[in-house]
Amino acid sequence: MHIAPLVPSPVFVLSSERSGSTLLRALLDSHSQIHAPHELHLRGLAVDMPVLARRAMADLGLEGRDLDDILWDRVLHIRLLASGKQLIVDKTPHNVHSWRRIINAWPDAKFLLLYRHPQRVFESWYKARPNDDPSKLAGRVTRNMTDLVEAAKHVSGLEIRYERLTHEPVVVTQEICEYLGVPWEPQMLEYGTRDSDRPFEKGLGDWSENIRSGQIRPDKPLPTRDEIAADLLDATAITGYPV
Repeated sequence: MHIAPLVPSPVFVLSSERSGSTLLRALLDSHSQIHAPHELHLRGLAVDMPVLARRAMADLGLEGRDLDDILWDRVLHIRLLASGKQLIVDKTPHNVHSWRRIINAWPDAKFLLLYRHPQRVFESWYKARPNDDPSKLAGRVTRNMTDLVEAAKHVSGLEIRYERLTHEPVVVTQEICEYLGVPWEPQMLEYGTRDSDRPFEKGLGDWSENIRSGQIRPDKPLPTRDEIAADLLDATAITGYPV
């Protein structure tokens, strides 16, 4: 049973970890009509029903997934009301694996598909977590990129390249605002000068000194083929970067 959501058109960022989604969130949250809280990890929220409750809900035509959808929607609704804004954006990286669930719960959801060169994603991730196994990390990057490319085939959204966002922030944020149906505001580029409830904390988004600086710093040039790890070549190719 599909229940009409309280938030009919939330916005979801689909991306890998370490792709610049926290920067994108900070820019969006600086808009007067857009609320982009820290990562919400909605797919980790689930309704636990003992046997009798499950029977009772089934009699009402409600299954566990229906109730999960209601819970997710209610969380967004609470945050949106508290913000006093018009739109809400969730940028949790695991959304890239949950886009089917998202469009089932919110058929009118909007999507921002954020890409970054897989080699730069790997480097950023390894810098943040130097104890991770490099080969396993490359595998996670590839899986994330594969799921992002697959999602792009099925959802209607706006493609954003992190490299372009950091080099042309005015143009890219204008394109985002046009897609979301809100006027562009120059204050979006000044996220470091505005008060906000968004923490830059591990587990809730990027926590590096780079994001804490409050400045948009251009990403490094794209790596040459020789600089791309062999086990990232496929991920590089499928995401449209030169190899």
